[in-house]
Amino acid sequence: MANNRRVSRVSSLIKREVSQMLLMEIKDDRVGAGMVSVTDVDLSNDLQHARVFVSIYGSEDAKAETMEGLRASAGYVRRELGQRIRLRRVPEVVFLEDSSIERGDRMLNLLNQIESNRPDFDDEEE
Repeated sequence: MANNRRVSRVSSLIKREVSQMLLMEIKDDRVGAGMVSVTDVDLSNDLQHARVFVSIYGSEDAKAETMEGLRASAGYVRRELGQRIRLRRVPEVVFLEDSSIERGDRMLNLLNQIESNRPDFDDEEE
């Protein structure tokens, strides 16, 4: 078992390397269908499983197509990680969609709408 500091360090290395791969090296056209960014990597304590959370900007069809392309390229990503990061065993890579940015954006829009529709009580006091 690795300690928490090592897990965190390896997780951030995986995040950086996968982000670079998405920008430069993965040639699958499906991955280019939507704008993709790695938001987080959840690494198990034994460093055997890595869940890579990605945020995808685009339509629902583009998101589905991009996720399909990412899942197809998981083997390539694992092989590349093995060459770039010195680990005894390279973790299994699973891509998962992270919709937290979209939810946060939707909440901000709703709060802004509430704020703009709120009556202004400061004018009545004068």
